[in-house]
Amino acid sequence: NSFVTRTNTCGELRSAHVGQEVTLYGWIQYQRQGLFLVLRDFQGLIQIIIPQDEAHAHVKKLLSNAPVESVVRVTGIVSPRPPGQENPKMPTGDIEVKAETAEVLNSCKKLPFEIKDFIKKSEALRMQYRYLDLRSFQLQYNLRLRSQIVMRMREYLCNLHGFVDVETPTLFKRTPGGAKEFLVPSREAGKFYSLPQSPQQFKQLLMVGGLDRYFQVARCYRDEGSRPDRQPEFTQIDIEMSFVDQAGIQRLIEGLLQYSWPEERGSIMTPFPSMTYEEALADYGTDKPDTRFGMKIMDLSDVLQRSDVQFVQNALSYPRGTVKAICIPQGVRYLKNKDLESLKESAKSQFNQEIMEVIRRPDGSLKSLLTKFLDEKQQSELIQALNMQVDDLVLLAAGEHKQVCSALGSLRLESADLLEASGLVLRDPSAFHFLWVVDFPLFLPKEENPAELESAHHPFTAPHPSDTSLLYSDPTKVRSQHYDLVLNGNEVGGGSIRIHNAEQQRFVLEKVLKEDSEVLSHLLEALEFGAPPHGGIALGLDRLVSLIVHAPSIRDVIAFPKSFRGRDLMGSAPDYVPPEELEPYHIQVSWPLEEKEAKKN
Repeated sequence: NSFVTRTNTCGELRSAHVGQEVTLYGWIQYQRQGLFLVLRDFQGLIQIIIPQDEAHAHVKKLLSNAPVESVVRVTGIVSPRPPGQENPKMPTGDIEVKAETAEVLNSCKKLPFEIKDFIKKSEALRMQYRYLDLRSFQLQYNLRLRSQIVMRMREYLCNLHGFVDVETPTLFKRTPGGAKEFLVPSREAGKFYSLPQSPQQFKQLLMVGGLDRYFQVARCYRDEGSRPDRQPEFTQIDIEMSFVDQAGIQRLIEGLLQYSWPEERGSIMTPFPSMTYEEALADYGTDKPDTRFGMKIMDLSDVLQRSDVQFVQNALSYPRGTVKAICIPQGVRYLKNKDLESLKESAKSQFNQEIMEVIRRPDGSLKSLLTKFLDEKQQSELIQALNMQVDDLVLLAAGEHKQVCSALGSLRLESADLLEASGLVLRDPSAFHFLWVVDFPLFLPKEENPAELESAHHPFTAPHPSDTSLLYSDPTKVRSQHYDLVLNGNEVGGGSIRIHNAEQQRFVLEKVLKEDSEVLSHLLEALEFGAPPHGGIALGLDRLVSLIVHAPSIRDVIAFPKSFRGRDLMGSAPDYVPPEELEPYHIQVSWPLEEKEAKKN
């Protein structure tokens, strides 16, 4: 209560304050028949008794007529509640404040929605009136917890481990590869700045500059269009270190998260388990596995290779051909026919992958189109390989390894959602399962042109020391020194050891990625001036905090987020700019015909 004119906050009052005169400021949460009201501030709620005697008639009139969500000042005496009227659900439930004087500081007009967490409101309405939505208990909690976590991270990095907090530029130039960047016009004709998608180049240049340990709570920008749970501007905990290896970065991040982890969420165990990219893909069908539940992908190639099943034999005849399956526990009991059809349709539409189901009946036998091609021994081997119990449902896929794994990985998550919707608890909502995924490929074939390669992480990632020679002979086989941090099936961080040799960096850009290295001439030149070996990582702060507080969307942990189309519904941004304001930037807007007509009308 320093620097302000209140004596106490509403939420801090307790029985120890009985008899004291207090001055409180807050919003009227609720008012009942001119008898009492509930006053709210950032710290909690307190019941205010409205005086009924003639001497305080003006106070009664003021407080009885003030609309809900009006801002008031109340001075009064803290009193114990009458016996039997205590409210154990309120931290201040043993006491009340008997109002002596009051002032309405600002009256509230009719609200677009009630400010209560349990009242359902459309997200568009919440975004339009974000300043009202921010008054809700949940958003207040989320933003305050986020602030505490960031403060603890600063302490750990700066005070305990000698990191330097450096702000890097927001106006920069286009970077090859990666996500699309926002362009900012300049007054030089045809020249544009770019908003950086991360401070990647700057943090590497800080290592060349000898800063040794850098961190920043960095604003980053990506022009990714409408992605449901992405934001065009977001925040990273950005970190870079010199003279470090992969294990060093991992230990730092484990310590950082342990130190900044909120007490009320329990403790987290370190070191975090680690898994290679190939293991993650083979067992979970994704590079960000949710390890809170089983249902791993099982390889049935050996079991079925002697069978007469034609589609299995076709699949196994290819170099990367495989037969794999997931076993859904009690799937027959919990999943309906329409659920099974939707799972098969999902695999077909998203991955062009056919799925065959196998069910274990109550008598122990198998029901499937497969069984007529399998003898009893092969059926028994199948049951054993999958550890199938009665009423288990198996989804089986055959084809190219990556496609099969990706399809089954997606079905694993979809079927977990369906099982949980039917009442089976698979994933403990209070559990936090961290995991390192390592040994990613350095390059991947481009989706639009598989003959060309692109960086799996970014073009500055160093090859795995054992694979350096392959970089020049067979780059598709090179593993990288790239590591991702995964929490409950969500990527919350990613980093790598960087290339610190100018020749190797130029080779990757020009020969492997076929990029114009001139755009990065400043970085390539810097690497020639005694650049130290270095590496780093960036943690996605919005995603991390949203998982900690179990928020359904990252928009619930950002004070003023954009809609999923990238719009600010409160301030109506982006907005039109008059032609005369565009002139200094040498820009003219070419309107589509229908928009021209709309603007005329």
